Amino acid sequence: MSLFGYSIKKLESMLHKKHISAEELIQMSLDQIDEVEEEVKAFITLNKEEALEEARALDQAGMQKDAPFFALPIAVKDNLMTKDLRTTSASQFLRNFDHPLYDATTVKKLKDAKAINLGKLNLDEFSMGSSTENSSYQITRNPWNTDYVPGGSSGGSAAAVASGEVLFSLGSDTGGSIRQPASFSGVVGMKPTYGLVSRHGLIALAPSLEQVGPITQNVEDNARVLEVIAGYDRFDSTSTRKEIPSYTEALTGDIKGLKIAVPQEYLGDGIHPEVKESIEYALQMFELLGARWEKVSMPHSDYAAAAYYVIASAEASSSLARFDGIRYGVRAEEAKNLDELFKLSRSQGFGDEVKRRIIAGTFALSSGNNLEVFQKAQKVRTLIKREFDSIFEHFDVVMGPTTPTPAYKVGTIIEDPLQMYMNDLLTVPVNLAGVPAISLPCGFTEEEGLPLGLQIIGKPFDESTLYRVAHAYEKATNHHKKRPALGGEE
Repeated sequence: MSLFGYSIKKLESMLHKKHISAEELIQMSLDQIDEVEEEVKAFITLNKEEALEEARALDQAGMQKDAPFFALPIAVKDNLMTKDLRTTSASQFLRNFDHPLYDATTVKKLKDAKAINLGKLNLDEFSMGSSTENSSYQITRNPWNTDYVPGGSSGGSAAAVASGEVLFSLGSDTGGSIRQPASFSGVVGMKPTYGLVSRHGLIALAPSLEQVGPITQNVEDNARVLEVIAGYDRFDSTSTRKEIPSYTEALTGDIKGLKIAVPQEYLGDGIHPEVKESIEYALQMFELLGARWEKVSMPHSDYAAAAYYVIASAEASSSLARFDGIRYGVRAEEAKNLDELFKLSRSQGFGDEVKRRIIAGTFALSSGNNLEVFQKAQKVRTLIKREFDSIFEHFDVVMGPTTPTPAYKVGTIIEDPLQMYMNDLLTVPVNLAGVPAISLPCGFTEEEGLPLGLQIIGKPFDESTLYRVAHAYEKATNHHKKRPALGGEE
């Protein structure tokens, strides 16, 4: 029995009226995992017995007013720390990290809301990838067609929601790693404004770019999750002290007079015809809902991918320097001296994509290249941020596709890193600028029936507008009501 078609509000009502118990709800989720996990492979680590024990304890305690996610089955990306639950970041370097000492702040907030974590979800190793094929444990499959990738790096987080294994999940987004898999997997993914959600307990890839965010079946659930996980955290120096509004109160359905900017670069060369067509239909729907749109130009977006990979690789080189085989993680047993210990531990512990980006990042930061490569990338980043600032002086949101293409088949471009990197073309500008963006379903390919995603980009800390716009579109369409056959019966 899949969780597809259920919402937080619906399950909340069922639990309150005792139409279902906490244990029955968690068992329903575990049954769905048993049914489809062999095909989807979304989980690296399952938390089955502990989850059932938590559910029984909640049944005994009864419904609690201060528990907005009482007994709801969730899961989190395996780069978020979970106390006493193995955390690997999909790397062999951390395969023995069985007992972390603390929870990531976002995980703790969900625990305090009485959500029940069913386990840790697969990703590209250390979040480096766009397909979840770079995991050192397994390849996660797209629930709509298991021959295809679910996207990445939060592929497990998107696939677990899309297949009805859990109600919602947490992912992290460094260059599109929430939005791209949400698009490929037909679910809703939010990348919040930089600083809105704590990164404490997130295994760092590129600290100046990444944010934790929710992946859900619908927009309202996404807003509810962000209300819980957002907010200031003294353990994160980049955390904002801004007051968190009620995002669900913004879901009015009224977008009359909304001004939408559509960058011509987002619908230019390299955009799949069906992706472009789905966005054009979406814009027509927004017109019917009372919004108006206009084409704009963001010429510096052509340089976004190159700038992003320089900056992200440079920060990754620094972030992953701590993995040396001494302080924690797997240690090479055959090393005869300290130099060998470093070299063998890192060469054995890291996968090819991680090594590739560490080398590229170290090159960009070296004394001969820092000025010409890294600092120039930072200047491009500033220009992209200024472009967004300029557009938001006249428009409420920026809109376009989430990805240039639909999901692609497993194994087709994994050996071509450049082509894989270009898959992030439309998502990385958001991370460089630090602004929020949401992806939601806006159509399906005609032949394979694969989901397509609409990306809506907003002003800093204006997630309320993004949710209002996304919710109005969702209510006017039926894309979010379709489901993969793999999801099982409701």
